[in-house]
Amino acid sequence: MQNMNNDSDHVAAIDLGSNSFHMIVARLDEAGTLSVIDRLREPVRLGGGLTKKGKLSKESRERALECLGRFAERISGLPRGSVRIVGTNTLRVAKNAGKFVRKAEKILGHPIEIIAGREEARLIYLGVAHGRQAREGNRLVVDIGGGSTELIIGEGLKTRRRESLQAGCVTATNSRFSDGSITAKRMRGAIMDAELAIYPVAHAFTADRWSEAIGCSGTIKSIRNIVQAEGWSEIGITLESLYRLRDGLIAAGHCERMELQTLSPDRRPVIAGGLAVLIAVFETLKIELMRVSDLSLREGLLYDLVGRMRDVDVRDASVASAAKRWSIDTEQADKVTETVLSLFEQVRESWKFDRRNRNILRWSAQLHEIGLQVSHTQYHKHGGYILTHADLAGFSRTEQALLSRLVLCHRRKFRPEIFEELAAQTIKPGMRMCVLLRLAVLLHRGRTEEDLPDITIKVKRKSISLKFPDGWLDEHTLTYEDLKEEKSFLSNAGFKLKFS
Repeated sequence: MQNMNNDSDHVAAIDLGSNSFHMIVARLDEAGTLSVIDRLREPVRLGGGLTKKGKLSKESRERALECLGRFAERISGLPRGSVRIVGTNTLRVAKNAGKFVRKAEKILGHPIEIIAGREEARLIYLGVAHGRQAREGNRLVVDIGGGSTELIIGEGLKTRRRESLQAGCVTATNSRFSDGSITAKRMRGAIMDAELAIYPVAHAFTADRWSEAIGCSGTIKSIRNIVQAEGWSEIGITLESLYRLRDGLIAAGHCERMELQTLSPDRRPVIAGGLAVLIAVFETLKIELMRVSDLSLREGLLYDLVGRMRDVDVRDASVASAAKRWSIDTEQADKVTETVLSLFEQVRESWKFDRRNRNILRWSAQLHEIGLQVSHTQYHKHGGYILTHADLAGFSRTEQALLSRLVLCHRRKFRPEIFEELAAQTIKPGMRMCVLLRLAVLLHRGRTEEDLPDITIKVKRKSISLKFPDGWLDEHTLTYEDLKEEKSFLSNAGFKLKFS
């Protein structure tokens, strides 16, 4: 393999799925158009390597890391920020996912984001929507992965409803077809399992809520290829064609005895599980015809990445929406944001901050009072809880966890232990960002119209020095007393604050 060049116009997306790992590399032109120049896919079956204790087996980890070593050769020349890598269902649930992710990041040289199911659904829809001509009305998008199935209703490029269900081709196979044997009883059981997963949300995705159904992902594309090659469906996938495939698999009796055109060897072991889930989707949501898109999560990642590179970041919209929904005092939030970013720029080099840190700090300042709508008493705790559980489009689990902790810890007692629960590389910058947010909030506690003077901040490891204009603290005794109290709070967390 040849390494990618170092051109800044190349971007890449990697999807660490439960069944397969995918990578797509594209060239970005000045007009923002993406042209795919390379694709790689390997059937790692990470989800199949989950033990009964919920951990990734040694064999599955080794397969995955070997695959990523090959992927790394293709992106070795791409600069940081031009590659997005996400982990989905299996890495969401595996108890030892953190250890695996750290090794994978060293191999790839880029950060890995573990995304929530609904965020995965948003990105899937974004990929599909960019690849299909816009029609009036809502569309239903279905993606059957290895460990989960995503259901999305959207119009144009915007989603209206997103759900992620614990039903996928690997999980269904492991549950009902683990030895490869396929019987009518096992198939009925697998379909029922998937229907039970869909049932709680089915009312929101029934046929009266959308005008066309679109499927994507390897499972659905593979089934589309089979039913069309066998002559069971001329366009897309129909329920009747699924029944004919089901009957054919049962007649074969075993995944190794299936004689189907276009069925690849690596898809053969999981096709029965994937078919069961798709039949359940069709029956439960009353789908008559499903067209199939070749675009999915990887393409959605690329378009989302390009948006961030061009300062069109869906996370900004998510924060603005949350601020509006929770009636945040935006004037106060803007003042705190301006101050915290001023402090940030002064310590950026000393504390080794980067653009990602700046963004998280900015969003935390915008949302630090989100808990006030619950109660003024301990509103920081309410805010932390809200941001832990909120559906914030565009945020990875790591980003959202850090955001919630910054808000939780922006006042009163500083709790280092809540940052120690985060990913290792996030702990130190997270605590340092929290110090800056606390100081910015403190300096605007009076909520006055008076502008703050120029304040100088210098840091060295855990030592922080604030310098105010001569005489300013003498005229603002409440701020002076607040700083004295803050000095004690920070001292208990290992930071040393000086001010004059």
